[in-house]
Amino acid sequence: MNDTGATSRSFTNTVMSLLSRGGHSAHSERKAGRDLMDRISDFFARHDLEVTAANLLRAHAALSGIDLRLARKIVEREEQDQPVTQAWFDSIAEEEEGRTDDLADFERLNADLNESIESFSRTARTARSAATDYKIALNEHTRSMESPGTTSQLLASLTDLTKALLERTRQAESEMKRSEREAASLRKNLEKAQRAAEIDHLTGLPNRRAFEGLLERHYREARGELEPLCLAFCDIDHFKIVNDTHGHETGDRVIQMIAQALSRASNDNCHVARQGGDEFVLLFRNMTMREAHERLDWVRERLSDRSFVNRTTDEKIGAITFSGGLADVFAYENRRAALRAADEALYRAKGEGRNRIVQAEKER
Repeated sequence: MNDTGATSRSFTNTVMSLLSRGGHSAHSERKAGRDLMDRISDFFARHDLEVTAANLLRAHAALSGIDLRLARKIVEREEQDQPVTQAWFDSIAEEEEGRTDDLADFERLNADLNESIESFSRTARTARSAATDYKIALNEHTRSMESPGTTSQLLASLTDLTKALLERTRQAESEMKRSEREAASLRKNLEKAQRAAEIDHLTGLPNRRAFEGLLERHYREARGELEPLCLAFCDIDHFKIVNDTHGHETGDRVIQMIAQALSRASNDNCHVARQGGDEFVLLFRNMTMREAHERLDWVRERLSDRSFVNRTTDEKIGAITFSGGLADVFAYENRRAALRAADEALYRAKGEGRNRIVQAEKER
C-alpha cells in the first residue's frame, strides 16, 4: 500500500475512533479540541484544499462526528485512494441545496404568519381600548345625568358617543376580519411549506429534518412507556457503480425503488426516512432488536432475489442490494450515541461483504 493508502487507514481509524468516543473530563475535552484542530489542519494539507469558511464548516462537521454521512463518505473516498477535491466537496454541498431552499421558504412563511398574528393582536387591543374608552365615557355621562341639567343635552351627548363607538367598532371588526383572513391564508401556506420542508421530493419519504423530529418524539414516548426503540442506517451497495454505468436518472430510479421496498416494512411502529444520497434511516418503536432485525432482513432478502434492468437502454443492472446497521437506542447514553453506533454497524456491514444487516455493539 502506498503512502496515500496508509494515510487513508490513519484517517479511517481517526474518524471511527472519534465517532465511538464517549464522555470526557474537562481536560480531556480541551485535549480533544486540540486534536480535532490538528486533524482538520492535516486534512486540508493532505488534500490541498483552500481554507475557506465553507470548507472549514464541512471539515469540522465530518471530523467532529456531527455529520456522520459526510464522515463516512470521506472515509470511503480515502480508502479508495481518491483525493477529496474541491469539486467533490462542492458536489456534496449541492445535495443539501433543495432542502435548504425548502427550509428558507418555511422560515419566511413562519415569519409572515407571526407578523399576521401580531397584527391581529394589535387590532384586538384597539377594539378593547375602544370598549374601555366607551365604558369610561358612559360612566361619566351616567354621573352627569344624576346632576341637574338638561336631559336633551345629555341624550344628545350620549347619542354622539354611541355613534362614535359604533364607527370605531365597525373599523375594528373590519380589521379583525382582514387579519383573520390573512392569518388563515398564511397558516395554510405555512402548513404546506412545513410538509414540503420535511419531505424528500425524489422518494416522497420524510427527510432527515422530519426524522429528527420523529426520533425526538418516539424517544420521549418510548422511554416513558418503557418500550424498546431501535434505529437503523441503510445504504445501497455499490451505488456509485450504478450511477457511473447507467447514469444518474437510473440512479434516481434505484433510490426510489429502495425507498419503496423499505416503505413496505413501515407501519405505526416502523418509520422510514431518506437521510440523503443513497442512505436511509429507520426507526422501530416497540420492537426488540431481534424483531427489528428480522423485519429489515426480510426486506433485504426479498430485494436481493430480484434482478433489475435499465428501462431506458434495456441493459441488465443485476441485483440491487443494501447494507444496514442496527442499534438499540436505549443501550446508549443518548440519541446521538445510538446514531453513531448504528452508523458504525453499517460501516462494518460494508466491510464484511455488504448485503447484510449488522447489529451494533452495546456501549461499554
